[in-house]
Amino acid sequence: MLNDMPAIQIKTPIPGSQSQQLMARREAAVPQGPFHVTPVFAARAEGALIEDVDGNTFIDFASGIGVTNCGHNHPDLVSRAKEQMDKYVHTSFNVVPYEPYVQVAERLNELAPGDSPKKTFLVNSGSEAVENAIKFARAHTKKQAVVCFDHAYHGRTYMAMSLTAKTKPYKYGFAPFNSEIYRAPFPYLYRTPGSVDRTCGGSIEACPNTTCSCNTSFDAFKDIIEGQIGSDLVAAVIIEPVMGEGGFMPVPAPFMQSLAAYCKANNIVFILDEIQTGFGRTGKLFAAEHYDVEPDLLVVAKGLAGGLPLSAVTGRTEIMEAIGVGGAGGTYSGNPVACAMALAALDQFEKTDALKHCQTLGDALGDRLPDHRRPPRPRSNACRRAGHRPLDQSTQQGCRRQDHQVCL
Repeated sequence: MLNDMPAIQIKTPIPGSQSQQLMARREAAVPQGPFHVTPVFAARAEGALIEDVDGNTFIDFASGIGVTNCGHNHPDLVSRAKEQMDKYVHTSFNVVPYEPYVQVAERLNELAPGDSPKKTFLVNSGSEAVENAIKFARAHTKKQAVVCFDHAYHGRTYMAMSLTAKTKPYKYGFAPFNSEIYRAPFPYLYRTPGSVDRTCGGSIEACPNTTCSCNTSFDAFKDIIEGQIGSDLVAAVIIEPVMGEGGFMPVPAPFMQSLAAYCKANNIVFILDEIQTGFGRTGKLFAAEHYDVEPDLLVVAKGLAGGLPLSAVTGRTEIMEAIGVGGAGGTYSGNPVACAMALAALDQFEKTDALKHCQTLGDALGDRLPDHRRPPRPRSNACRRAGHRPLDQSTQQGCRRQDHQVCL
């Protein structure tokens, strides 16, 4: 068992000879597009550990890019998957439906933030879920425009890539992109340019910054909609509660609540992309729980099935029913083995102290990381918090630098 071994064991130079041989074969057989951030090849994994083909053992902080939130090869998840494989592996829900798909939908409908009646549609990847969320929003509103944000990452398929902000490596050379996509500024507290002094109206304690990035960004967001598009032509606004690829920047609570209120007032579908933040990554099952907002559509993937491809769009019933029979689906969407594993993963978050453990680890990081920060650069007096750790009350009330500053 890997967990019976010391967490880190380095037996060879990195990469070892076996990894080097496999990398040579990979370069001969696989195009350069799929990237690697490590030069080693996996042999086995368990819990938080990965052992490479040369016998070196590492702590896996990447978790398969936010996927194995229950740990690698969790015995309960593996057992449920094997049990389902002994029954059937694939029928296609569009041909012969099956209970695991329905069970996952029922669980997500119950767990998603807010009290509105909900339904859930399952697909395979985060990008697919984003694509379909836009389809549901457009079908429901009969409008076309979609507003996204600077620093956003929503995926690599064409609609998702169009919504993604970063050009290299995700968009460079792949134009033209989908039309009717508009990008608004994100309230990046460390780098947002200054504005006039403003507060949050007294409902939430003012940010200690001398300028209000939330109001500056929200004013720009409204200017784009009302000046460039027309609020009656916007189908959806989509945002990540924590910008992942954009630098692990939490959305300030005043900005998030202003977005939700604006969308509600203007018949715009408010979409939260929780592909990275879902399933314990912020200390809650969903990051939306930190903001006291109910998204119209919630997009999840990654940690949903603990390592198998599964994603979902969960949303208000009236929106989810806007697409007619046959208008949404896919051959592999909601695979029964992935659904079985998702049900086991959801059990871990609902029936164990996994979320409490996430908060404990987040608190420990919050206490220790400031000791290792670099001296601040003089370009701004704003701050940001460290990665995907719980959004606590002090952060929601203006990001108090004395508590949570991590200088870049």
